[in-house]
Amino acid sequence: MTTTTTPTATPRTPALASQALSYEWIKFRSVRSTVWTTAATAVLPVLGAVFVAATGSLQPDDTVLGGSLTLSVVAQMLAAVVGALVVTGEYSSGTIRTTFAAVPRRGTVFAAKAALVAAVMYVLALLSCSAAYVVGSAMLPDGRYAQGEPLPALFGIAASFAVAAVLGLAVGTLVRHSAGAVTTVIGVLLLPSLFGPLFGDAERWIAGLSPTAALEKLTQTSDATADTVGSLGPWPSLLLVAACTTALALAALLLLRRRDA
Repeated sequence: MTTTTTPTATPRTPALASQALSYEWIKFRSVRSTVWTTAATAVLPVLGAVFVAATGSLQPDDTVLGGSLTLSVVAQMLAAVVGALVVTGEYSSGTIRTTFAAVPRRGTVFAAKAALVAAVMYVLALLSCSAAYVVGSAMLPDGRYAQGEPLPALFGIAASFAVAAVLGLAVGTLVRHSAGAVTTVIGVLLLPSLFGPLFGDAERWIAGLSPTAALEKLTQTSDATADTVGSLGPWPSLLLVAACTTALALAALLLLRRRDA
């Protein structure tokens, strides 16, 4: 008697991607460190707006938008840390093997993580930074400071948070250790503005490579000088940062496919 074996059907790509995204969301909201860091990312801009307005520490040449988002730079760094923790936490606990067993296509896993952190950070940053601007406008004296142009800047600000989160994910995938990834990603955010002036005519490109540089330009803060964040405009700077982050993410994906879990 001959027995025939029916091969197991491989899930279609859209179904697999949806499944991977669902898994990532469950893991994201189940890990305490990720949840608390995300919460801090959302709260900091509003706290910064209250602090600046209450202490009267806004500079005369600054804008209400820039002053209200004083702590958005720190919040953006936390967004990058969240992106790193999403992957390094799995490497630390060893659950990354379970993830790859459930979803064998590593590209799908990486794409699901990137989509999740980008979407979460975009929405949270848009809500939080908009709330910070509203609070700052309400608490700061009318007519004393230039208002700034919140639209469409707030959408770009939220996008810079999403880019920072994907950057953190890429660094975390490359480094695979939480402490090392967090240190590296913060360095990547800060070093371009520190070393930009050393590159002469290329300063406008080097100093503008960080999501932090794009963020400071979009908030229209008086601190966003050419020698610290480059002389590119806010939107070109954001596009440059997004392109560099995409390249780093592709490099991380290539390495993820080639090495062991």
